[in-house]
Amino acid sequence: MSETVVVMVPDADILASSVAARLVTKIIDAQAVRGQADVVLTGGRVAAKVLRAVQELPASGAINWARVDLWWGDERFLPAGDPDRNETQAREALLDALPLDPARVHAMPASDGPDGDDAAAAAARYAQTLAAGSGRFDVLMLGVGEDGHVASLFPQHPDATGTAAAIAVHNSPKPPPTRISLSMPAIQSADEVWLVAAGPDKAESVGAALGGDQDLPAARAAGTLRTLWLLDTAAAAKR
Repeated sequence: MSETVVVMVPDADILASSVAARLVTKIIDAQAVRGQADVVLTGGRVAAKVLRAVQELPASGAINWARVDLWWGDERFLPAGDPDRNETQAREALLDALPLDPARVHAMPASDGPDGDDAAAAAARYAQTLAAGSGRFDVLMLGVGEDGHVASLFPQHPDATGTAAAIAVHNSPKPPPTRISLSMPAIQSADEVWLVAAGPDKAESVGAALGGDQDLPAARAAGTLRTLWLLDTAAAAKR
């Protein structure tokens, strides 16, 4: 049976360090059991801090990075290399410094990719990539928006109800308007879902989601084995 655990730390810097330590341990453990690890990355300011902190941990040297598959929970549908893409930020924060197998870094398609500006076709392409993978996410990390969104699944947004593994999101309430996202069923297929939030601007949505407000995607994001809410004290103020 899946369990939900709430972990609170004093501030965003400590949060990033603690999430990084958990992530390194989770990857090492997954590789010990199955020889590889599948991790879904997220975007945002805390996510970048987490990735930078991973590089500073001596234990990260125990990871066989060539046997790690990296995925993304969502992406801004912008040209490759655009600084606002989650992939670009992750590469700058950590990925470019690691001995990864390029074939196992599964970035979501860009708007100048093979499907051009057809976000639906690009999302379908990513769904095919997912289908060709291991079929398992050891850990899926998500930021939590001020409105309770996760990935690019926004409250009351019609595209948030999509059930394909990867979906196109149009007219997003946050710029840019076009995005690609894992669907809620895809998120809920992960062994562990980690919801990471810091700052007082997240307190309302975190409190509502933990209170069970099913209108918020954050409340429905859960792992099959475990769901972790990793918060600083400001984000946890209304839990």
